[in-house]
Amino acid sequence: VMYLTKSGDLTSTHVSVALEELLVAARRQGCLTVGVYESAKLMNADPDCVVLCVLACDAEQEGDVALQIHFTLLRAFCCDVDINILRVSGMKRLADVLGESGEARDLHCLLVTNPHAEHLKLDEVGSYCEESRCNNQWVPLLALRDR
Repeated sequence: VMYLTKSGDLTSTHVSVALEELLVAARRQGCLTVGVYESAKLMNADPDCVVLCVLACDAEQEGDVALQIHFTLLRAFCCDVDINILRVSGMKRLADVLGESGEARDLHCLLVTNPHAEHLKLDEVGSYCEESRCNNQWVPLLALRDR
C-alpha cells in the first residue's frame, strides 16, 4: 500500500516506514554498512555496490564540525556517482530499528549495498529521493519517530 499526497507524492511518513523496513531487511541480508569511516572506505573501494546512503544526526549533533565535514564529503561523493542519499533525524529510533542499544555504534552513516539483491522498499525510497531532486531538494530529510 502506498500513501500519496494530493499531488501524488509519497508522504514522508510512508517513506520513513519504508526506509526502516529497507534498513532492517538489508541488515538481515548482510547488505548494510554501518559507520562513517566504514562507509567512506567502502565507497572509495567499490562505489558501484552502493544503492543508498543514509546520513543520520539529531539537532544536537548539527554543531559537530568533524561530522558535518564527513557528511559534506559523503554527499559530494554520492552526488558525483549517482547514489541516492537521504538525511534522517531520530537517532534513538534508528538505533531501535537496527537493534543497537546505547551509543556504542556509529550510526551516522549507513550504506545499503548489493544492487543485485532484492531490497524490500528500495524502489519507494529511491522514488522519494528522485522526486526530491526534481524539487531541488538534493538531500531530502526524513524524521524517524518513535512508534
